[in-house]
This record gives sequence, structure tokens and C-alpha cells, in this order.
Amino acid sequence: ALRSQRFRWPRVSRYNVKMGEDVRGAHSEGPQKLVLCVLCGLPAAGKSTFALTLRHRLRQELGWAVGVVAYDDVIPEAGLEASARPLPSQWKLLRQELLKYLEHFLLAVINGCQMSTPPSRTEVMWEDFITCLKDQDMISSAAVEAQSLYPLTKTAVSRPLLLILDDNFYYQSMRYEVYQLARKYSLGFCQLFLDCALETCLQRNAQRPRPLPAETIHQMGNKIEKPNPEKNAWEHRSLAIQSPACASEARLKLTDLLITALENPVKYMEENLEQKEADRLICSTNILHQADQTLRRIVSQTMKEAKDEQMFPYNLKLLAEELNKLKAEFLEDLRQGNKRYLCFQQTIDLPDVFSFFHYEKDNIVQKYFSKQH
Repeated sequence: ALRSQRFRWPRVSRYNVKMGEDVRGAHSEGPQKLVLCVLCGLPAAGKSTFALTLRHRLRQELGWAVGVVAYDDVIPEAGLEASARPLPSQWKLLRQELLKYLEHFLLAVINGCQMSTPPSRTEVMWEDFITCLKDQDMISSAAVEAQSLYPLTKTAVSRPLLLILDDNFYYQSMRYEVYQLARKYSLGFCQLFLDCALETCLQRNAQRPRPLPAETIHQMGNKIEKPNPEKNAWEHRSLAIQSPACASEARLKLTDLLITALENPVKYMEENLEQKEADRLICSTNILHQADQTLRRIVSQTMKEAKDEQMFPYNLKLLAEELNKLKAEFLEDLRQGNKRYLCFQQTIDLPDVFSFFHYEKDNIVQKYFSKQH
């Protein structure tokens, strides 16, 4: 069973952390150190078991306060009205609402005050969120459900605090919302990706009391956007972990990642760089979409003209294959910046791209017409 699989955590003392830093116990002078940790991966990858083991070890060996917020527990299907499963747009709104709850908790920790109740909330989800915090000794267990202010415990405010957000987070945009929250309050941020084979996830899922449809996991496996530190600067504190156990080197990297995130919170000054990166990605996506649509039209028109010119059926088939291959290579060239075809381009100028595509296309078409004579 999934719960019985154990993650072996390395023994860590206050003397072998990076540069001898003391990260134990009651927090030192200055503002409290907080980290938001995104734990992502396919369903049944072992995230919940991993999170609970990580929480236990960090509490025991580093003296940190650690809370786990499992999205499946706080946003349960049973708590949603009428339909058995919400629409994707509903899920998005509920996820954003949960981040608002987290923000209320973070503000209370940062300011050393009681946590306020958000004016707009889904009652069943808010109650589950409160229960989640109570069960982990983050807010006082004496607090009653209907009150508007919730006192924090000494545990939550007296030592380094790590909040692990346990969910699939299979789209980059889902994780970026958490990063934005960390940036807003200059908190630490990191990502842990449980890299588990699809077949293993399917086998574990089948053993669950309420398994997901296998097709859902297959679709997630195709869609999942793994953390990509090389592409996204904001994902540079990310680590992929083989599930259910990992090598000693990976375990040490995990310890170092968490401590580094704790000691190096996201700074406000990164905002402009991140906005530029986001704008660049939007621009790149728009360019690719425009190029794809135009190249499709060129290929379609070329095939129509070839048919009108009575090209042999067999040659038509080969021509279509070659033109589609050329289109795919041009788009990949634009996407990756390899400049295989566009070596003369210093910047992306779509009219020049289309002109060069026409040139390559005409050479291919001429080759097939010459075979008929």
C-alpha cells in the first residue's frame, strides 16, 4: 500500500547544514523565515506519504514548524454542490480561493497577529482549511468554527515555518500563482517534483478506495509541465525526486534546497525580470500561433494547386508529407531558436519567415512536378 512506503531522510544536524548556518529551533532575531514549497507530480506518485515523512523529519531534526496543505483534503468533491465533479473553471476559482486563505494565514504569521476570516469564502472549504491548520498545531485548537479571528499557536510563530502545498500542480501556471504569493511577501519558494513512472501511478491508483479514472491519469501524464529551471528563472529552486525512495545524493540536495530557500527569500526586485519573462512567453506563444495558422494555409493552398495541376495521387501523398514535415521543422525552429532554417534571422520577423518557407516549399513542389515529365 502507498502509505507503507517510506522515504528515507538523511540525518541532519545543526553542524552540517550549508556554511554551518543554525536553522534549528526558535527563530533568531529579525523577521520570521517562511518557505512555500510546491509538491507536484502525477496522482498516486506518493506525494502525500512523502509530505508527511518530510514534515516529521524536519520537525524532529531541524526543529522547523511544518504544515502540509493537501488540496484534495481542503477542496473535496463532496463539498461541492450538485455535480459530482466541478468544471475546470470551477477548479481554478477554488484553487485561487484556497491561495487567498493561505494569504490570510501568512499575513497573521508575518505580523504576529490573529488570522482573520476572509469576507468572501466557501464555508465548507474554509472549515476544512481551519481543521487542517488546527490538526497541525498552527492555530489554537480552542478556536471555534464561527469566530472571525483565529489565534496562532506558539509553534507557528516561534520558529522557521515551511508550508508544503500538496497537489498535482501539473500546469506551470498553477505553480506560478504560488510563486507570486511568495514574491508578494518576500517568502522563500521552492518546488519538489515526484518523478514517478506512469505505470506505477496507475497501479497504485487502482488500489485506492476511490480511484481516479485511468484515462484521467493518462491525460495528466501527457499534459504535465515539469519544473523547467533552464527555461523559467523563477523555477530555479526545483528538485526532481525519484519516488518512493531516492539516492543519498538526492536526499542531501533536498536538504540543501529547503535551507537555501529558507535563507534566500524571493525579492521584490525580481518582479520586473519575472514580468519581462512572462511577457516574453506570451509574445512567443502568440508568434508561434500566428506562424502555425499561416503555414497551414500555405500548405493547404499548395496542395489545392497541385491537385488542380493534375499531380499524380501518389506524388500528392508524398508532397503532403514533405510539406507538413517542413512546416513542423519551421515551427520547431521558431520555438527552440535553433535557427536551422532561419540562420539569417537576428530577430523574429514573420514576413521573412513566410517568404523563406515559400522558397523552400516551391523547391519541393518543383521536384515532384519534374518527376511527372
